[in-house]
Amino acid sequence: MATTVAPSWLLSPGESRHAQAVPGGVEYHRVLAGDRRRIGRGILAIVLLLAGIVVFPTVIGRLLGLVDLQMGNTTPILGGNDYTPLYHAGSMISLALLAPWSMLIQRWLYGIPAASLHSVTSRFRFDVLGKALIVFGPAWLLVNVIGFFGPSDEVPWSRLDLIGIFVGTLLLTPLQTTGEEYGARGLMFRVIGSWTRSRRAGLIAGVLVSSIIFTAVHASTDVYINTWYMVLWCCLAIITWRTGGLEIAIVLHAVLNTVALLGAPLFRIDLGGALADRSAGVGSPTQLIPTAAVIVITALVWWWTRRSGPALTPLARPAATR
Repeated sequence: MATTVAPSWLLSPGESRHAQAVPGGVEYHRVLAGDRRRIGRGILAIVLLLAGIVVFPTVIGRLLGLVDLQMGNTTPILGGNDYTPLYHAGSMISLALLAPWSMLIQRWLYGIPAASLHSVTSRFRFDVLGKALIVFGPAWLLVNVIGFFGPSDEVPWSRLDLIGIFVGTLLLTPLQTTGEEYGARGLMFRVIGSWTRSRRAGLIAGVLVSSIIFTAVHASTDVYINTWYMVLWCCLAIITWRTGGLEIAIVLHAVLNTVALLGAPLFRIDLGGALADRSAGVGSPTQLIPTAAVIVITALVWWWTRRSGPALTPLARPAATR
C-alpha cells in the first residue's frame, strides 16, 4: 500500500525530502491513501475547500459590488437584483481560485506536490484536453443547446451588458469550471478516496460522497436538477479515475457552463434569476437528455480504457548503482 506522508512542517529535516514524493503505481483517487486513513485531516481539507467556495465569492463579490454601486447598480450580494458584467466576472474568478486553493491544501495537509492534482503524471495533459474537445465537444455542445428550448423569463439588457456578459463568459467560464473540477473531482475525490483500506471501496466512496456534497452545495430542491447534478458529478469522477486526470472532466464542465451562460445574452434571459432559482418545479424532463449523454460519454471512456485499465502514477525509478 502506498504511504502518504505528513506535511513537511510536521516532519524532521531528514524526512522532508521523502514528503515530496508521489506514491508510485496508484490510481488517481489513491494518491493520498496511506497506512493511516487520516479522516480528521481529510475533513479539515474538505472544510477548507468549502470555506473557499464561500469566502472567495463573498469577498470578491462585495469588493466588486462597491464598484458597481458607484455606477448605480446594486448586485445580488449587496441585496439587489442587478446582475452586471462585473458581478458575473467576479463570480467566475472566485471559483477559478479553487484550483490553486485545492493544490495548496493538498500540499499543506498531505505533503504531496501540488502539481500531482493535475493528473497521475503530475502535469496538465493538454493533448488529452485537445482530443476530448475534438471528440466530445461538438456532440456535447449540441446536447446542451437543447436547454434553450425550455421556458425562460426575458428581461431588457443594455448593449454594454450584453457584450460584457458575452465576453466574460467566453474568457472566464473555462477558468471557473477548472477551479470547480480541481476542488471536487480533484482534492475532494482524493481525500475521500483515501479513507478506506480498499482501492475499490475508496473509489465508490470518493465518487458518491464527493458527488453528494457537490450536489448539496448547489442547493436545489428540484428532482430533475438534482438527478442531473448527481449523475453528472458521478460521471466526471469516474472519467477522472479512468483517465487519471482532470482534463476530460474540465472539457465537459467548461462546454456545459459556457453554453448555458451564453444563452443569457443571446436570448436575453434573466441570468441572475435563472442561476438563483433551483426550487422544486424549475427543472424539466429535458434535463434527462444531457444526463443520458454524459452516461454515454462515460461508457465510451471506460470502453477506450478497457485494456489499460485506470491510469496509474509512474513507478519510482530504482536508484542508480555505482
